[in-house]
Amino acid sequence: MALQAGGSAADGTEAPLLSTSAAPGTTMPAGGGTAPRRNRFAFVCATLASMTTMLHSYNLTLMSGAQLFIREDVGLSDAQVEVLTGSMNVFMLVSILAAGWVADRLGRRCVLVIATSFLMVGALAMSLGGSYATLMAARFVTGIGAGFARVVAPVYNTEISPPSTRGVLSSLLNIFINLGVLLSYVSNYAFSGLPVHLGWRVMYGVGVVPPVFIAAGILLMPESPRWLAMRGRHGDARAVLVRISDTSTEADLRLSEIKHAVAQQPEQHALAGSTHGGGSVWKELLLRPSASLRRILLCVLALQFFVPASGVEAILLYSPLVFKAAGMTSTAAALGVTVAIGAVKMCFILLGVLLTDRLGRRPLLLASTAGVAATTAALALTLAVGGASAAAQAVCVAAVLAVVAAYSVGYALVVNTYSAEILPLRLRAQGLGVGVAVNRLASGLVTMTFISVADAITMPGCFFMYAAVTAVAFVFVHARLPETKGRSLEDMDVLFNK
Repeated sequence: MALQAGGSAADGTEAPLLSTSAAPGTTMPAGGGTAPRRNRFAFVCATLASMTTMLHSYNLTLMSGAQLFIREDVGLSDAQVEVLTGSMNVFMLVSILAAGWVADRLGRRCVLVIATSFLMVGALAMSLGGSYATLMAARFVTGIGAGFARVVAPVYNTEISPPSTRGVLSSLLNIFINLGVLLSYVSNYAFSGLPVHLGWRVMYGVGVVPPVFIAAGILLMPESPRWLAMRGRHGDARAVLVRISDTSTEADLRLSEIKHAVAQQPEQHALAGSTHGGGSVWKELLLRPSASLRRILLCVLALQFFVPASGVEAILLYSPLVFKAAGMTSTAAALGVTVAIGAVKMCFILLGVLLTDRLGRRPLLLASTAGVAATTAALALTLAVGGASAAAQAVCVAAVLAVVAAYSVGYALVVNTYSAEILPLRLRAQGLGVGVAVNRLASGLVTMTFISVADAITMPGCFFMYAAVTAVAFVFVHARLPETKGRSLEDMDVLFNK
């Protein structure tokens, strides 16, 4: 049973709620009002939801080092390695496009449990696979779980967060995504000394247990108050809002705004079992969007495209190959450097989390896109003229770390938060699903063609191309993106109508 302060009775009537004056964690000042406080319960809920994306990134990025051993053990060609490495991004499209519809009917929490189940089964299947076909099937199962997690976790975090800390709580997703990346690099390095046929299996095998505990924690979370309000369960919604808001007054205000937003399109929020609502959502989203919604969709889709098109995922998944192109011959040394990449990524993500609600989304995006463009161009130049000396290898490593740092402090951090918060409630799950689908399709294109493109135009040519794309992203952010820091989710339509 979810941890809630009140709810609806079995017959659909609203059960009595706990007094807002007794909300957990609330202190009462002498004047009788509720004192503002940072809400710990919302933090716990957002943390549990975010852990599902850690499982996704672990299984995705683990291929960076595992491919070196799978290639030898299973006997794969370069083309098969390329497809196996990047295919999970394409497989995710199946669940990404369905995630919004499923989350609107089953609830955000239920879909997160489904996601962890697929991720657990996928990791187990990878560890037991013995052929190219079985490994591809395992990547497909993992991709289904990853797609659900990538869409629904940011929706849940956005909807569960008070406005005062929405940037931080939404950014927890990126922290756990990067924790998964770091753990995958550590796993690559830690088990690289095992026999070839065993090491990569253990790497995936250790990813089987965490989903069980994460799923158990998710079952204790409350459902999203906005999803509850969409189902007409206003008593349940208010009970959750009391627990996740900074004050009881804020909880009442948030409930009023949510009810008003739901009332704008009542036919789109029919109870579970109705198909009319989902159809109306997709028609409004894709066929007849308003002027403000067109601007919102342009921002979401462009940002979600530019992130993978920057080429950083090629660095994350093929960094050992990049270092070998710079003259690094030791596999152990290349895998050791990837651990440093994960550590730098995590440190700068944490820095970005501290800054996102202080500086705002737009300044971080501008600084990050400019930084990624400059450092990626520097990496390309290093690979083009550096040679194979120890000094050239050190410069290459420094350039890669600089790209990852510039990317992590804003670009990787802010895009998911910004995309989730600007989409209106009635379209949030489906709209974010379309955005993440574009993200994963672009990512799959980059990661499934990196080796081939590098052979065709050289590896420096690849990174010069990625730098140019990121420079275009900087121009787009500067010209098209308004600041959203501190604004109510229900106020975004007004912002994009200006």
